[in-house]
Amino acid sequence: MLEFSFERDQKTREEWVNTTLSGKLLLNTPLLNKGTAFSEEEREKFGLLGKLPMHVESLEEQAARTYEQYRRYNTDLNRHIFLYALHERNEVLFYKLVSDHLEEMMPIIYTPVVGEAVKQFSREFRSPRGLYISYPHMDEMTDIINNRTHPNIDLIVVSDGSGVLGIGDQGVGGMDIPVAKLMVYTLCGGINPGRTLPVMLDVGTDNNILLNDPMYLGWKNERIKGPDYDAFIQRFVDTIFERFPNAFVHWEDFGRDPAHEILERYKHLCTFNDDIQGTGAVALAAILSALKTSKQSLAEQRFVIYGAGAAGVGIADQITAALVRDGMPHEKACRMFWLLNSRGLITQENCTRDFQAPYARPDAELKDWHLEMSNQIGLRETVHNAKPTVLIGASAQAKAFNEDIVRDMARNTKHPIIMPLSNPTERAEAHPTDLLEWTDGNALIATGSPFADVTYKGKARHIAQSNNALIFPGLGLGVMASKAKQVTNKMLWAACEALSELSPVLQDPLEPILPRVIDARAASYKIAIAVVEATIEEGLAQVELAQDEQVSDLVDRMLWYPRYLPLHRMDNI
Repeated sequence: MLEFSFERDQKTREEWVNTTLSGKLLLNTPLLNKGTAFSEEEREKFGLLGKLPMHVESLEEQAARTYEQYRRYNTDLNRHIFLYALHERNEVLFYKLVSDHLEEMMPIIYTPVVGEAVKQFSREFRSPRGLYISYPHMDEMTDIINNRTHPNIDLIVVSDGSGVLGIGDQGVGGMDIPVAKLMVYTLCGGINPGRTLPVMLDVGTDNNILLNDPMYLGWKNERIKGPDYDAFIQRFVDTIFERFPNAFVHWEDFGRDPAHEILERYKHLCTFNDDIQGTGAVALAAILSALKTSKQSLAEQRFVIYGAGAAGVGIADQITAALVRDGMPHEKACRMFWLLNSRGLITQENCTRDFQAPYARPDAELKDWHLEMSNQIGLRETVHNAKPTVLIGASAQAKAFNEDIVRDMARNTKHPIIMPLSNPTERAEAHPTDLLEWTDGNALIATGSPFADVTYKGKARHIAQSNNALIFPGLGLGVMASKAKQVTNKMLWAACEALSELSPVLQDPLEPILPRVIDARAASYKIAIAVVEATIEEGLAQVELAQDEQVSDLVDRMLWYPRYLPLHRMDNI
């Protein structure tokens, strides 16, 4: 029997919750629990008399007290644990608190602090959230899906924990990433948390530290690979779309090869990979914004990308798609890039990955390059010879963009666009303070992790964060509002354009090239409208506008706000 459901009067737009829960069960249901904000009538009706202090508080009063509690913690990890515990106790209060302090708390619940939480997952585990689908339970997958808490699901974020941030294989600890991503969908996109589902696909781990840890909570087995892995993923996709045919499935933190293979295999469905498409889209938006400042075109740029995994190639793919959209032949667009991995510059001779192949440099081109260290073609040699105007880091190699490399780049372009995007913060390829110093203040910067304002020549500079939270919540909101059949390059381009048009640097050259995180919800709304319009133009929307409706009306109907809804007692639903 269904224990609760969210209802809305289509004429008056009034909302309420029907529920059979009462007493301790109601207090232990995070999405319904109001704590001290239960009214006197609700306390009588739902068996709560005597279970709470007498004073009935408002949500605002609760948030003020909770913020005081939050500020007592003196480490980011403890603040993270506190907020996650609040999320497990009272979701509305959690979202109210974090919404009120978004810029302060986003790094605590999301990157970079979530990276440390992932590493400590098994030792800090307190309560389950979402669904864990382990390989040994493959045949029970339908039963597991049916054990979800929320009946109606629009959005699923799923990971196998094999490529978490810049820290690699974290096994079942990767579950903290889908949970955090869904928090961001709600905070920045207004997605109803009661219609979302985080999923961990536990297919083992190749992390020997975890395999030898007696406290590790996942399946203690080496990762399955090859046909067995493919069959497991196929079973998951079939099960999900059979049960939720209009779901939006977001793939997160898969390893380099599986990420590309899964995205390609299921591109005909409504799926999206944030590490590839999301990272690429927000990076492209940052570049478009920077070029509006420097009054240059995308076609004039030369791109060096240090790190050729899912994120690095995803960025190259999005920029290439934009160049092709502007009329450049695909092969010529690919020749605008120099990609490097751990073995150096990717060339036609040494390229071993199909998804990197379009960007492999012709070996004949390199004969005239000036190489200071025998024949090794590393980042320094590539920057010196390729003379990039855009330098992007997705390598997780701290301080890789050193002074010699940056100054060399700056000699060939007045306003170098430099984007050290690796997470967490300690893996960033450069610090913004150094980049401004080495380029005489001319660098246009976006980082992956949040950095405090820096001062250059007596003037404070806010550093843009190329945060996927500026793209994926709005994209997802638009996809769900239109019930899109799939996610296309045109929809991603619409999101990029909408975000670049919101760049603060367009009003002030000292402002960042991307909006601040605190403005993410407003940005998501505009992005969602652009995505819905693109979806309708492509004929991929499964909703139709009524005669007197605007696209914004479709988006408005999807929006969720942290507020307590009236509870109606129902014995049978």
